[in-house]
Amino acid sequence: MHVVLCTDELELALTQSLYETKLTKPDHQPYKSYADLTTVTSGVDQSNVNDGAVVAENQAVAKWTLNTEVHNTTCAIKNTNKDNDDLKVTKSTRSQKRRPRKKPHLLKNPSGPRPVLLWFRRDLRMWDNPALIGCLELGAPVIPVFLWNAVEEEGPGVTVASGGASKYWLHQALVSLNRSLEQRRSHLVTLKAEASSLTALQGLIAATGAASVVATALYEPWLKERDDSVWEKLEKQGVKCHIYHSYCLRDPYTVSTRGVGLRGIGSVSHFMSCCQQNPGSGLTSPLDAPAALPAPSAWPQGCPLVDLGLARMPRRKDGTEIDWAVNIRKSWDFSEEGAQAHLEAFLRDGVYRYEKESSRAVEPNTSSLSPYLHFGQLSACSLLRDARGARCRSPKFQRKLAWRDLAYWQLCLFPDLPWESLRPPYKALRWSSDRVHLKAWQRGYTGYPLVDAAMRQLWQTGWMNNYMRHVVASFFIAYLHIAWQEGYRYPLVDADTHAMMWQNGGMCGLDHWNFVMHPVDAALTCDPYGTYVRQWCPELKALPNDLIHKPWKCPASMLRRAGVVLGGNYPERIVVDLEERRAQSLQDVASVRRRFREFVDQRSGCDLVPVPARLVQEALGSMEDVVSREGTGFLLPVITLMEFKHQSEDPDRQDNPYSAVLKGYVSRKRDETIAFLNERDFTASVMDWCLLEGLPQPIVSCGRARRTPTRDPYSKVPGGVAVPHR
Repeated sequence: MHVVLCTDELELALTQSLYETKLTKPDHQPYKSYADLTTVTSGVDQSNVNDGAVVAENQAVAKWTLNTEVHNTTCAIKNTNKDNDDLKVTKSTRSQKRRPRKKPHLLKNPSGPRPVLLWFRRDLRMWDNPALIGCLELGAPVIPVFLWNAVEEEGPGVTVASGGASKYWLHQALVSLNRSLEQRRSHLVTLKAEASSLTALQGLIAATGAASVVATALYEPWLKERDDSVWEKLEKQGVKCHIYHSYCLRDPYTVSTRGVGLRGIGSVSHFMSCCQQNPGSGLTSPLDAPAALPAPSAWPQGCPLVDLGLARMPRRKDGTEIDWAVNIRKSWDFSEEGAQAHLEAFLRDGVYRYEKESSRAVEPNTSSLSPYLHFGQLSACSLLRDARGARCRSPKFQRKLAWRDLAYWQLCLFPDLPWESLRPPYKALRWSSDRVHLKAWQRGYTGYPLVDAAMRQLWQTGWMNNYMRHVVASFFIAYLHIAWQEGYRYPLVDADTHAMMWQNGGMCGLDHWNFVMHPVDAALTCDPYGTYVRQWCPELKALPNDLIHKPWKCPASMLRRAGVVLGGNYPERIVVDLEERRAQSLQDVASVRRRFREFVDQRSGCDLVPVPARLVQEALGSMEDVVSREGTGFLLPVITLMEFKHQSEDPDRQDNPYSAVLKGYVSRKRDETIAFLNERDFTASVMDWCLLEGLPQPIVSCGRARRTPTRDPYSKVPGGVAVPHR
């Protein structure tokens, strides 16, 4: 017996059947946690989401899909037979079930807003992230994505943007970022952009129907060129691109030298003058992290984070893994919360000693925020805002933030800066190719305890403070005579693509270091009691304070009691006569300056650097700063070390009165004996170069350590002419 249903009853039955099917059949498989990703990276674990808003959103999507399917089915039934034959209805329904399934595709609701792609690069944070807030202002579902293309990141030259330590930090930062996104009912889609970032973005747009791409600007010339090309092509396809900035003071591509001139370019003072001459929008109020992100109805397919190869570990011949990053993991909290904890600890304690004691190697007087700033886990603007609002405002710390913007500004002016020498004479310097010395320096086996301690800290934690970086770089360049490019390649967790400081130390940047750190005497400044050396070179911990930085001067009996065997458990010095090595460096510099006289200003003795024509046109108001010569274009006198000028004028003189070698300086915590021994020749690397004479006579001891003068005077006497301290 057949039961004949009327049209209304049939539509009601089909509606109920489809609704029950929707309730029992999930739309997609549950999404696994990001940290355990091995095979799946798309989808969200809806079983753990109980928020009413999400449930309502899912019900709305299900209702829209249900109504569409019922409408299509009803139309098919009405068109088959006007007489409502139940047999024909059954046949039509079965024929629909037998239709081949279409290829899986993402659900696109034509009535809802199209999603927006949030392209994370070096802004891996939730708090004070203008790009993230910009996505929410568009009022559309947000799909956070991270693309990795190693070739694009490294650029056309030799950079360390993708060094091992830096990539490992990036891997951990992405894990932390995804954890923060999951707490906001979202997740990060990672994708290996094998062809190019543009191709990967186009694929995501085609799969999701995204109408906009939001990103934070990058300032490396090769990455900016790539981004400009990407934005242009996406705009032609009808995709809107929204770019936000992450600089501290000014957008480096908008800072102009007009009204300031070019003299002094390369110094942070000149850069800050340019910023003041070209005022920007200034610091804005911080942006709170969003409580939730609107999720799309379906997620695009990505790849597991491990497939990006950011944290790949080498393997031994037997197949076991070499976990070289175990100490880095123990030393750092890679999360955004870890960045905030470091900042709060610094503002609570270290900032009060930063102005005078930031050089101390073992004291927590530095912020340790450089890796968080590099990957955008901490906003540079918010850091500057907090530094200015702290109870103890450190001008020196704020200048350090300006150095960061200065480095990227120099990249904008001289795109080849990361791998080229801007000073033509110094390209002809003869550098040592001694791989034994290079390996000893890298592994911390030079025989100089302060250098070895710093390099061992770097190897185990991926980081060292700024003063110690100057110590190891000075030893590398001035005493080992190895090209700065070799040192620049050594991995740091906060390694930047620009090499400004290495180039300045290597005598070929826009500025010159006005100091050279002596590996023994510099210890009187940063580690007077040997605490730092004992921490990282424990084989020397039994040596007394006054000899721990020069164990070769210890009597044999003292070495035996301390358990130190030079050439055994601690290496012999790889270079013995440091003064001779330093003198040879000066002779080499004087030689190349005499060979390339056309790049030396005969009036001032300064080096001349070729200046791009566009930079000259920008600074037309100060053309007197620029020397124009036939065949070489425009040449600009740049900051040159007084020691080099004097060596070039009088190369046979053995005693250079402008010697830049530091001997340590009087500290507030230095005892009377060390202060008296360093009465002469003390200086500080953080001040501008000036020269003094007429140092005060030592105060006779009365049983107490004498107080340090308010200002630490300099020691060098240039020709008997005293220059007052400014």
